[in-house]
Amino acid sequence: MKSILSVAQIVVSVILMILILIQARGMGFGRSSGLGGSTSFSRRGLEKLVFRATFIFTFLFLAASILQLIV
Repeated sequence: MKSILSVAQIVVSVILMILILIQARGMGFGRSSGLGGSTSFSRRGLEKLVFRATFIFTFLFLAASILQLIV
C-alpha cells in the first residue's frame, strides 16, 4: 500500500510541476504566443482548464502526502 501511495505521489507531483510551469506569471496562453491582442485578465478556455487542474492536482498531492503519513 505504501509503495502505491509513493508512486501516486510522484506521478501527481510531476503533473503538478508541469501545470505550474505552463502558467507563466502574468502571461496568458494567447498573450505569451503573440496570438491575442486583448488585454483581458480573465481566464478562458485552456488557461481556465489548466488553472483548475492545478488546484485539483494540488489537493491530490496533499491527500497522498497525508495518507502516506497515516499508513
